[in-house]
Amino acid sequence: MANASRRPATATMALLLLLVLLELAAMTGLSQGQLQVGFYSESCPDAEDIVSSAVQDAAASDPTLLPALVRLQFHDCFVRGCDGSVLIAGAEVKNSKHQGLRGLDVVDAAKALLEEQCPGVVSCADVLALAARDAIGMTNGPSFDVPTGRRDGLASNVRDADVLPDASDNIQTLRSKFATAGLDDRDLVLLTAAHTIGTTACFFVKDRLYGASGSDPGIPAGYLAELKARCAPGDFNTRVPLDRGSEARFDGSILRNIQAGLVPIASDAALVADNATAALVGAYIGSPRFRRDFVGAMVKMGTIGVITGGNGEIRDVCSAFNTN
Repeated sequence: MANASRRPATATMALLLLLVLLELAAMTGLSQGQLQVGFYSESCPDAEDIVSSAVQDAAASDPTLLPALVRLQFHDCFVRGCDGSVLIAGAEVKNSKHQGLRGLDVVDAAKALLEEQCPGVVSCADVLALAARDAIGMTNGPSFDVPTGRRDGLASNVRDADVLPDASDNIQTLRSKFATAGLDDRDLVLLTAAHTIGTTACFFVKDRLYGASGSDPGIPAGYLAELKARCAPGDFNTRVPLDRGSEARFDGSILRNIQAGLVPIASDAALVADNATAALVGAYIGSPRFRRDFVGAMVKMGTIGVITGGNGEIRDVCSAFNTN
């Protein structure tokens, strides 16, 4: 009788042990098909260093490639998820919403180095995520771990990019597009704050300056004169800072500029047109939480629609699907 009474307890303990082991496996990223920090630690130990070196080499000759790489990841993840579809030559990237997209050659260069050392191991989607992370760090931004393990997608179509947020979008449209991607108001504010680095072409500003109804009345008079001096009518190519006075350095000044209306593109200015997003902008000004929460938003964006496990492929070159 004593042995029989212990059997249920033994079975219960075994079940509890199994549940604990499963939970630990999930927490440590052991379950197949999930993104995890250090995914290539055994299969290609130098993968992250190789990507960092490629980004550093590119930035040494052209520092403007750093914000371009951050934009490139955003454009990839918002279309079909973070699957490297934007990197396919002559396909999705031809959509006008990708106009001015740069940094693809940096990803190609990093991938070529990886193929020499670890052929067929590291995905282009992961190269892009790591390159964007490194670009942020190289502009005084926060350093952070990027979960890897993405695989590359098998489709890239020009019309897919129609879903991208546009520089002229109002706050309602922006919220809708971000929500469709699984991102909330906080993510919208934080990812917009990535405009703390980089510039934009006058092409994306012209309608605010010379629209059919005149200039955007929301632009402060002094700043309007400043923009018009930089972007003459018909000048689409001159570039202006996205973060006035601090376009080469990751910092919180973009938030102050958004709050004051001193930003060139309409979608950034739109954040103060809604009470919820305006309150978030104000709350992050001068707050040490800004850098930490920005990292969280970047990591979250990097998980949109990821392909893992045995799905997709690991491309041989980032600009073309594998042929076999």
